[in-house]
Amino acid sequence: MRLFKFLGVGALAILPALTHAAGFGIGFGVNPAYRATVTPLKDGTYQVVTHGSSAAIAYWCGIGDFAIRTLGVPTTQRIYVSKAYEKQTRTVQFSLTPPEGGDTSKSYSITVSRVGENMSASGARSHCFDNIMDFDF
Repeated sequence: MRLFKFLGVGALAILPALTHAAGFGIGFGVNPAYRATVTPLKDGTYQVVTHGSSAAIAYWCGIGDFAIRTLGVPTTQRIYVSKAYEKQTRTVQFSLTPPEGGDTSKSYSITVSRVGENMSASGARSHCFDNIMDFDF
């Protein structure tokens, strides 16, 4: 009986490490859940490439985190989709100014397939810590 108690306590002690290694569990905000590479372009836009996921929240996470931590923009700064998702290259381009001809009205959508779609920098960055599977429904 003692052996079972010892094994049970040991399993509970290493369970958090195992869930982290397997890629699931509760995120504590230490590292963003999605990996993205942001490249500044010459025209003042930023190209985002995600690694491992092409969900819209991965792109918003990448640009939101980059804008706040690297560019130092205020958390209320709006970020706009300036070139929609391209399936061939798996990239999205964002800008800090509204694109010409795009619908920039505020919405609850998190899509990256419409030029002009936008959200605040803090709203975009908040998707870094979503701990759910997003199938872009």
